[in-house]
Amino acid sequence: MTRTAFFISDGTGITAESLGRSLLAQFENVEIRMITKPYIDSVEKAHQLASIIESTAVKDGEQPIIIDTIVDSEIRDVIREAPGFKVDIFSTFLEPLEQELATHSSYSVGRTHAIGSDDVYMDRIQSVHFALDNDDGARTHQYDQADIILVGVSRCGKTPSSLYLALQFGIRAANYPLTEDDLDETGKLKLPPVLEPHRHKLFGLTIDPRRLAAIRHERRPNSRYSSMDQCVQEVTQAEALYRRMHIPFIDTTRFSVEEISTRMIAETGINRRFSPR
Repeated sequence: MTRTAFFISDGTGITAESLGRSLLAQFENVEIRMITKPYIDSVEKAHQLASIIESTAVKDGEQPIIIDTIVDSEIRDVIREAPGFKVDIFSTFLEPLEQELATHSSYSVGRTHAIGSDDVYMDRIQSVHFALDNDDGARTHQYDQADIILVGVSRCGKTPSSLYLALQFGIRAANYPLTEDDLDETGKLKLPPVLEPHRHKLFGLTIDPRRLAAIRHERRPNSRYSSMDQCVQEVTQAEALYRRMHIPFIDTTRFSVEEISTRMIAETGINRRFSPR
């Protein structure tokens, strides 16, 4: 079965899409084509979209699913006339909250993802800059300013996780690659000296060697770097180091960057500078 879902907003559409994807992910037996329509902020745009929804219903032979966070009641009324199963997030939740809080909502467009305060915005920018400056062991003299230092073999997810922690939570995350240069005389992976003073900040990432080989093959096909033997060896040594040094770690193979980052925060208890937008 294939259905079409529209995520509609008069703002960025991030809230409608995030909630919509979370809800629809529970229906594994249904193939859903997801379409996000942000900035439907005029009656004219609403009418144009309503026509698209109507033609989609005819083409699919099934009414689309419509998940919206539209604030303007006039625009919302136009969308309501379109054929579809509607999940109106704001009217569903705001009206009961108004009753509970005994006050009216401001019904302002884009408040969730607005910059808010200058301090929060600057924290976000500075954290992203920190992650970029301290990516892949490029710099190490700023590790005393880091909230967390991700370690792991090449291509296991350190960089995207660092950037997500910075952008979503304002966490200053550095990351350091474990390589053959860090092997001791017995062939075991040792903790690089630059990381020793910051052991309490370390968090390890690991990955299934088969997945790692596939990722590396896209970057350097048919190389020693992407060979299965090399990937197995590096992952095995990294995990042995984590256990030997009591470094907490997570397997990134089947987790999204959102899940990886949230699990790290939960396990370490690290403080967020702000909540995700």
